[in-house]
Amino acid sequence: MNVVLNLLVGVQMLSALAMIGLILIQHGKGADMGAAFGSGSAGSLFGASGSANFLSRTTAVLAAVFFACTLLLAYFSHARPSGGGSLLERAAVGAPAAPASSAASQIPSGTSGAAVPAKPPASAPAAPVSGPGQIPSK
Repeated sequence: MNVVLNLLVGVQMLSALAMIGLILIQHGKGADMGAAFGSGSAGSLFGASGSANFLSRTTAVLAAVFFACTLLLAYFSHARPSGGGSLLERAAVGAPAAPASSAASQIPSGTSGAAVPAKPPASAPAAPVSGPGQIPSK
């Protein structure tokens, strides 16, 4: 499956780059006036009809390839199994819920509703924290 996705991305990138190049080569609508003064050499290179038909048809084919690759990549991105999710979603699902009795045992009865833990958390530093400008002791 990854090989198909990588191949589609590669084809899409190549078609996009070729399409950009072909669009930049094409003459605009106002370029016909410049061809009257000697810059119309594209007529002999691409035939009597000039470069408009060849370049516009090639650009249309590349646009169709780009559009088809985009649709296939969108289809394959939604066809993946939805078991993944973000890390936060997986952590929320996998984290055990704290029992209600342990939360009630941490509240002392003498306080006015403020939750004060009975023990410091395990992540509290063991050594005293030095203030600004002080060298921490080892």
